[in-house]
Amino acid sequence: MPLPPPAPRRKAHRREVTCEGFERDDGLWDIEGRMTDVKTYAIENRDRGGLIPAGEPLHDMALRLTISLDGTIHQVEAVIDHAPFSICPRITGAFKQLEGQRIGPGWNRLVRRLFAGTQGCTHLMELLGPIATTAFQATSSARKAKAAAEDNGREPGIINSCHALAADGEVVRDFWPAHYHPKE
Repeated sequence: MPLPPPAPRRKAHRREVTCEGFERDDGLWDIEGRMTDVKTYAIENRDRGGLIPAGEPLHDMALRLTISLDGTIHQVEAVIDHAPFSICPRITGAFKQLEGQRIGPGWNRLVRRLFAGTQGCTHLMELLGPIATTAFQATSSARKAKAAAEDNGREPGIINSCHALAADGEVVRDFWPAHYHPKE
């Protein structure tokens, strides 16, 4: 269902976030995210020649996380192609701290601990949220196939991760009946 019609207005800003997941031939997965911010008007800027023209990105940055199926991060690449300050790209190397970490429970807490404030870039840090959910979505079929092959009887990690996947709900009842626990 679309949003209801808005009041009369003029566009001032566009933020675009794009995330994609790729299965690699070596069994790993590349999860890429890109964020751009574009103004519809020129803005003064000391570090980019005095002015950022309308339509030119204020921010244009990207991250690639190379992960294994269990969410372990093997490699991180971060780039900042456009930013308001010439110093901004110097922080990209800090994101290598994610190598060896795992996307999973506690991910957002880990990201804040590593990159909040002066330890990171607000925009790259924000991009790590949608990258994590993209990783989950991109690998879902492969994880499901692996779990079916192993058939270890453990409760799928997705159960109780949101209201639709509550252990006492209809979705779990219908798709994972062995792990369905109705309210008493």
